[in-house]
Formats: sequence, C-alpha cells, structure tokens
Amino acid sequence: MSPRGTRSHARRRDPVSERPDEAEIISGGYLSIDEEASVRANRSYWDSSAVDYLAEHGSFLGASDFIWCPEGVRESDVALLGDVERRQILEVGCGAGQCSRWLAEQGALATGVDLSSGMLEQASRLQREHPLSAAAVPPTFLQADARSLPFPSASFDAAFSSYGALPFVKDADVVLAEVARVLRPGGQWVFSVTHPLRWMFPDVPGEAGLTVEYSYFDRTPYVELDAHGSPVYAEHHRTMGDWMALLVSAGFAVTGLTEPEWPADNETAWGGWSPLRGALMPGTAIFSARLPG
Repeated sequence: MSPRGTRSHARRRDPVSERPDEAEIISGGYLSIDEEASVRANRSYWDSSAVDYLAEHGSFLGASDFIWCPEGVRESDVALLGDVERRQILEVGCGAGQCSRWLAEQGALATGVDLSSGMLEQASRLQREHPLSAAAVPPTFLQADARSLPFPSASFDAAFSSYGALPFVKDADVVLAEVARVLRPGGQWVFSVTHPLRWMFPDVPGEAGLTVEYSYFDRTPYVELDAHGSPVYAEHHRTMGDWMALLVSAGFAVTGLTEPEWPADNETAWGGWSPLRGALMPGTAIFSARLPG
C-alpha cells in the first residue's frame, strides 16, 4: 500500500515513540486550516520524511506489493479491482509506488501521481534497486495535486488510493470530482482511509488508545505547527455519512464497503494500529464505487 500518515493511521508520527525535533514541531491540535495551507503543509511533511518513512516501513510494504492497510490486506487476496491485465489504472497518492509496481507485474498499465517529490524520488529508487520483470511495463509516476489531475477526461479504466491524498485535503469533494472526470464510463474507484470511528480515540497502540476522547461528529482538522506557528502537517476527518454523500455527489454508485478485521498472524504495531486495538475496533474502511455506464 502507499499508506499516508494520518492522525489515526500509521503514517502519522506516533506521539509516544516518534516525536520529531521540538524545533520542527512544537504543538498539535484541532485547528482551522484552509485548503491551500493544508496542501502546503503535507507536501513539505512528505518531502522531508520520505526517506525515514521507507526506512521504517519499507519491509512491511515491500518493493512491489499492493497492501490496502496496516491490517495487511493484499489486493492479491481480495481482488477489489478485479482482473487488471491490460487495463489502464490510476493510483492517486501513490507514495513510493509499490502498489502500481505490483499492478504492472500483473499486466496493468499503471500510472501513479503524488504531491510529494520526496516520495516520488523513493519510487525511482525502488525501480533502480528492484527492477520489474522484463514482461512488465513500468508504471509512469507524475508529481501532481490530486485536486487537479493532469490527464484528459475518460483516460482510465479504474482508479484507486491506498491511504493516499484523501485524508490530507480539506476539499476531498474536488479530488473525487477529478477522479470521476478521468475515469471512463463504468470505471471503478476504490480507496482506503482510516476508519472514521478511529477519530474518537487517541492515536496510541496500547490500552490508552481504547478510551473515547474526541467527538465523532467534530470535523475540525488535526494540525501540527512549527515554532513559527506555521502548519507542517494536517489531516481531515469525515464520517461514514460524509464519505457516502461525497461519493454520490461526485456521481459514483457505492458498490462495497470493506472493514478488515485484524488478522491473527499480524503482530506488527504501526503507530496507533496494533493487535490490541485491531481486535476491538475497525482501523480501516475500504470504499468501492463505480461510475454509471
């Protein structure tokens, strides 16, 4: 997967074990932030943390594997995109491109976009160090804001996002509209995000993470600030109802909702994701949708 850090997802710094230099981040909380400030903050965050992120989580993600979530659900097992051979598929918020690389090995024509040049540099590194088989067409990776995809309308058969882009934009409706625009009639759109229920709980893996502290209905973004009071990370919460309304407004028909259970053989704690919490609450929601046609 190309999970991106979120307040209640593994990609965000864990507040207990991964605190950054205090000169970089001095405070975090629930604050208002506008659309452009959110994008700037998260571009900067991922540019600066890409190398460390891959060093820490690269063994879990692999060099060319398609993992939907910290629970370890693989596309090879669930086939949410179906038969991908010879299909043109877009990954929104591709990170280092592991999912697109896996798709290429399955015969797909994959394209990935990401806001962060740092993450795309990691995608290039993976291709150099772990080249795909001769039969695979290597993915195309482009730097782009998911709110303005650099493709003509009706360019792709399917699109997906594994914890990419959507948690980090205030105007998710614009992203969904763009995805709908670049899909062909009947095109699939599948994306994974932090399960909305997780917003109510602290982002810690142990027992302290089992007590409700926040309102499920409070959509105030989570924002981290540097010593100058400038945002350097932002994450946005939407309820289940919000996601459904956004998908319908963008013209999608919802075809499925996957809430993975924590597998017994996954002993990996990743930020606030852990076997303890995973046995009691959902950590991920995977929405499947399709355009008419």
